[in-house]
Amino acid sequence: MAAEVPAFTPIHLLTGFLGSGKTTLLRRLLEDPAMARTAVLINEFGEIGLDHHLLEPIDETMVLLPSGCLCCTIRGELAQAIRDIHARRERGDIPPFDRLMIESTGLADPFPILSTIKADPVLRHHFRPGVVVATVDAVNGQFQLENHIESTRQAAIADRLVLTKTDIADEVTVARLLDRLGRFNPDAPVLRGADQDFNVGELFERDGFVPTGQPQRSTRTWFRQTFQSDNPLPGEATDQFQHEHGSGDRTRHGERIHSFVVTVDEPIDWTAFGIWLTMLLNRHGDRILRVKGMLNLAGESAPVAIHGVQHLVHTPVHMQAWPDGDRRSRIVFIVDDLDSSLIRRSLAAFNRLAAPLSQQS
Repeated sequence: MAAEVPAFTPIHLLTGFLGSGKTTLLRRLLEDPAMARTAVLINEFGEIGLDHHLLEPIDETMVLLPSGCLCCTIRGELAQAIRDIHARRERGDIPPFDRLMIESTGLADPFPILSTIKADPVLRHHFRPGVVVATVDAVNGQFQLENHIESTRQAAIADRLVLTKTDIADEVTVARLLDRLGRFNPDAPVLRGADQDFNVGELFERDGFVPTGQPQRSTRTWFRQTFQSDNPLPGEATDQFQHEHGSGDRTRHGERIHSFVVTVDEPIDWTAFGIWLTMLLNRHGDRILRVKGMLNLAGESAPVAIHGVQHLVHTPVHMQAWPDGDRRSRIVFIVDDLDSSLIRRSLAAFNRLAAPLSQQS
């Protein structure tokens, strides 16, 4: 009997700037038994130096590793490479895999890779977005974030950050880097790759927003970590969002990428919100790196959690109950050179237009 595979195979992304330790982390992932039944697409197979770990060459582009991982070189268009590896799994030409991991180049913007699933009519019926992990160099990361926008966008989109080279970096440098990362991606856990208890298998065990099989527990934990009152987000606006004339962004002058929170006191009309978010992302998706929030919808007793990356929005998660007594909608935005007051005014206008319709229904 053939081994079962997921109905929708998650596609995880490993990204990080040049020299940030992405290759070292990938090697550890491929050697970990927890990552068995994983297919990996990488740009240059020879770069990661796995020749002495190879168990069985399948063809000129693919090998089977001792851990059970399949490694394949990306040649040409990414979507075609994913379709090919899926077709080979379906035919039984290669061992079954439960997840697909893509290692991007150090200068790549992660979004085109993530959007490949939604854009391709074949892939979206067999694959789904998984976790985005970004490596950040503890020694050179501050310089890279300040001088290379690709580095900042990679870290801003990530669901999890792996701080590398902490064993050779001084704690003052590490602390400054953590502070900077926390200002534009405050809810992404930061793990230190050099720590003894660092478990590479845990990076991809659960989805970035809703762990499979545990949506209620997951979203509650995320909500508390992100919005707990004694630990506000950098740049959080504490006034009611209707008073949008002050942006509320407390970020350093000159930083293009920053985070802020939009808070809505009254219940939101879901149809109006969906139209608004679609229009917003169509117009500014390239500069809205992430949007994540918990919504109080009109007519619903429990909240709905949303999560999107640039133009890509994941399926909303309907929770069973509110995690605490605060029933306000709160939405975290991580943006690239985009004025928060524009988003606040836009959402306020849609809510005002939707209010009369909600009263009539």
